[in-house]
Amino acid sequence: MDFGLSEEQQQIREEVQRFAENEIVPVAEEYDVEEKFPHDVVDKATEMGLVGPAIPMEYGGAGYSTLDTAIIAEELFSYDPGIALSIMACSFGTEAIQAFGTEDQKERFLEPVAKGEKISGAAISEPDTGSDVSSVSTRAEKDGDEWVINGNKMWITNGSVGDFFVVLCKTNPDAEGRYNGFSQIVVEADRDGFSAEKITGKMGIRASDTAELIFDDVRVPEENLIGTKDAAFMQQMQFFDETRTGVAAQGVGIAKGALRNSLEYAEDREQFGKSISEFQAIQHKLADMATQTEAARNLTYKAAWNVDQGNDITKLASMAKEYASRVAVEAANEAVQIHGGSGYVNDFPVERLYRDSKITQIYEGTTEIQKNVIARELLGKGF
Repeated sequence: MDFGLSEEQQQIREEVQRFAENEIVPVAEEYDVEEKFPHDVVDKATEMGLVGPAIPMEYGGAGYSTLDTAIIAEELFSYDPGIALSIMACSFGTEAIQAFGTEDQKERFLEPVAKGEKISGAAISEPDTGSDVSSVSTRAEKDGDEWVINGNKMWITNGSVGDFFVVLCKTNPDAEGRYNGFSQIVVEADRDGFSAEKITGKMGIRASDTAELIFDDVRVPEENLIGTKDAAFMQQMQFFDETRTGVAAQGVGIAKGALRNSLEYAEDREQFGKSISEFQAIQHKLADMATQTEAARNLTYKAAWNVDQGNDITKLASMAKEYASRVAVEAANEAVQIHGGSGYVNDFPVERLYRDSKITQIYEGTTEIQKNVIARELLGKGF
């Protein structure tokens, strides 16, 4: 069993580290405090091939594997999760187009994202629908050769900066079965009846844009339907397997950043005439953080590798997401503790990592949902 990365993957890691140190670190606090989308940094990331990294080369992307993308996410999130998410999520929603879209849809929507000309988004959650995706109430009704969409979406990444969204809609309310009758439809932000209201005051990932979307008789052409009508729920489940692996990589990155900052601070900070890194209590914290981060990394990389092999990873993706997000929160908490009072203010990055870490246990399925999925898979399929 080979646990090593290829030379190309090592180069990707090093290049992303340099990019983050040069372009993200100097402005991370500014974008966090002002809660603004980092367009300038995203433009530079596009030049590096970090926007839409998994988009195939024939559509202008870098064609990176899931494991390559996990490495990119890990490194970016270790420096600043808010800006990192802004970069990585520019292509959010295009996964569905890649997997189920027509050639025309791929050319219309993938290429502009890969070139940095457009930002995409996935619109799933609603004001009354979070973890229970099957309760989505946004409706899309056919009128001639158009879809007419009505409803609200909540907590949508890129909501007020996105150019188009892959929207999960109920297209057949009479369909039998809880999971039938849903479709995914692309809605461009410049359509009449579409509006977005930016959400501010978030605890963390404040550089990343989040908004509520409103669809008021929004009309889009029938060719904006992705894949098979009424079959989107199972498409979404495949989508979640991949994105949950991505969130696991985010968690690994946050834990890595917490450890890196803690090591630096512990070696520099002196108490009682010596570096606090010489105290056993601090050493044990650092040792636990390093061990848990490495365990989360291995679980995440295994999930990413299995995605690339085309294997069924529902259980593994949820395991990786649940564990890595838990490690992220715990590592960020310990980082603040090691920094003491200095960790409670934004003079040091760990204060931001602490706030940012929590979202990894919430979006793309809460911790509780991940445990439900793991248990269901175990009881249904065994070990």
